[in-house]
Amino acid sequence: MSVCNRWRGGLAGLFMCLVPPVSAQAQDTAPIEAYGALPAYDLVEVSASGDRMAYVATTGEDRSLIINDLNDMSLIGGVRAGEVKVRDIGWVGEDDVYIYSTATQVAASLGIRRAEFADLSLYDIPTRNVVMALNRIYGPTGTLNRTEGTLGKVAGGPIVRTIDGEPTLTVAGTGYRGLGLYRIDLTTGAGREVHEQAQAGSYLLDQSGEMRARVRYDGDEWELQARLGGFWRTVWRADARIDTPGLAGFGQTADEVVLAGEIDGRPEGYYSVNLQSGEISPLPFEGRVTGLIHHPLSRLLIGAAIEGEGDRTIRRFTDPAAEGVWRSVEAAFPGKQVSLRSWSADLRQIIVFTQGDGDSGTWQLVDLDRRSAEIVGEAYPDIQGDRVGRIMAVHYPAADGMEIPGYLTLPPGVTEPAGLPLVVLPHGGPAARDNLGFDWWAQALASRGYAVLQPNFRGSDGLGKAHLEAGYGEWGRKMQTDLSDGVRWLAAQGWVDPARVCIVGASYGGYAAMAGPTLDPGVYRCAVSVAGVSDLRRMVQWEADQGGRRDSPVVRYWNRFMGAGRLGDRDLDAISPAAQAARADAPILLLHGRDDTVVPIEQSRFLAEALQRAGKPYEFVELTGEDHWLSRAATRRRMLTETVRFLETHNPAH
Repeated sequence: MSVCNRWRGGLAGLFMCLVPPVSAQAQDTAPIEAYGALPAYDLVEVSASGDRMAYVATTGEDRSLIINDLNDMSLIGGVRAGEVKVRDIGWVGEDDVYIYSTATQVAASLGIRRAEFADLSLYDIPTRNVVMALNRIYGPTGTLNRTEGTLGKVAGGPIVRTIDGEPTLTVAGTGYRGLGLYRIDLTTGAGREVHEQAQAGSYLLDQSGEMRARVRYDGDEWELQARLGGFWRTVWRADARIDTPGLAGFGQTADEVVLAGEIDGRPEGYYSVNLQSGEISPLPFEGRVTGLIHHPLSRLLIGAAIEGEGDRTIRRFTDPAAEGVWRSVEAAFPGKQVSLRSWSADLRQIIVFTQGDGDSGTWQLVDLDRRSAEIVGEAYPDIQGDRVGRIMAVHYPAADGMEIPGYLTLPPGVTEPAGLPLVVLPHGGPAARDNLGFDWWAQALASRGYAVLQPNFRGSDGLGKAHLEAGYGEWGRKMQTDLSDGVRWLAAQGWVDPARVCIVGASYGGYAAMAGPTLDPGVYRCAVSVAGVSDLRRMVQWEADQGGRRDSPVVRYWNRFMGAGRLGDRDLDAISPAAQAARADAPILLLHGRDDTVVPIEQSRFLAEALQRAGKPYEFVELTGEDHWLSRAATRRRMLTETVRFLETHNPAH
């Protein structure tokens, strides 16, 4: 039973349990729309006291913030956010919840033609009022006054601290002089500047709300600075024309911070830096750390996510109490992949998310005091456990012998694959990776009868420096053949039919889908690209124009991965699908959001025009009102519907 089903009285009558779980129909296959839906429950957060819980519930495109009292499961607050793209929520004390959202907008005054801007709203439970951070509404007409010197937009996630017993909220505000840090009035939303000229995501506030550490980066030199005795002092610096370290949070004390990257000649990883002495030391965890866990109240490091056997993530803690708590949680969900979302200050009430074989994603509330685990809600309630395809971890050799890890999702009900039609689904990035777990896109295609391969090709991140660097200069080359090498290996096992293979992907994966028929012929019967890059030379030039520098770190990054020697390098035409359209040996479906601010829609238009000139079969679907991330349910569903139609036309599963 979900928490929603247990609401009663009071506001429950008003909100009518906005998104109740819906049982999937008794049928062999869940409708494709079920996979393209936005998660029905998402972003679940427990308050510091453990007495309250907030989450986002979604019906269609409409999102709502819902707040429960966990003592009796009563509904004590909520507000409809509508079609706002909610990216995160969090507690500010026990009475306020922030909503972090984004929208595609134009800022002509800053010379920005189109970008994804962020807003921060605050919902107050006692008054049910909603205010916007860095904005204040005056008078009966609702005149909007922005905080002086800002655009009323935030940059990066908010910072919550308790100062003199009172909860406070600090945000980075986008202004005409750059970024500043503003303390927000929780009643009005107005901001008061407390620190000038911050860089987004590159500072840490201590428990008193003071900036304790910050980063300075000019595009060439990266510096970590600490505030000591009222003055800023450089603790550590490095030349970083492309690969900048990351400031990952405080260490085990407020005198330590954690940096991620290659630190002082050490292998890539996470390292503790003492702000007083500058001493650098490894973290106290065995194995390869993939993420950090900080205490919900002190924000000090207490644990880490570590790469375990079988491609699973394990979590280890320096705090024995936290270690015991987490082992109890893992024991409650045997065989499940369990991730930590939030917990109370005393670590007794915990929100976890489970997924994997037989689980399309379930939010669970673990209460150690009551010794209970209760379902909060299901991310995809219309996809029952027996409709979740088996997910297999695979490892195969590329043509040059490099090992490529990945995942194979099988059609529901199939446990031993044999002669299946295949869809190759490369991830975006490319410096990203797929993980073992429920993937709505892969599962949607598997539900139509296809095996789905998600390779972590060379150039993928999160698998070690050597694996990442092996992708440098390999766009359209070994990064591409890593995909078709996977097809050949699966065929050699007898698991798939090599004559029935298509490739589908988004962003970099969209480029790889375009490149399949144009650069690596003879492998695929069709290709589907979502928001892909087709003309590499023009893409890098667009990045340079956006940043205002021909030699910006972003341009350097793309040139390194693409193998270009300089801006405008015509050698990139050899690995650009738009320039090689005449070689296409399979039909291509192009889908692209008109509001994409990461890869402009012109990139798909370039290939469409080139395919038309070459007389090659293609289809082009422009997604109105959609960004780079398929944030809207309507366009997710349309993407899946168009993709499945195209696959079944050119590579039927049955």
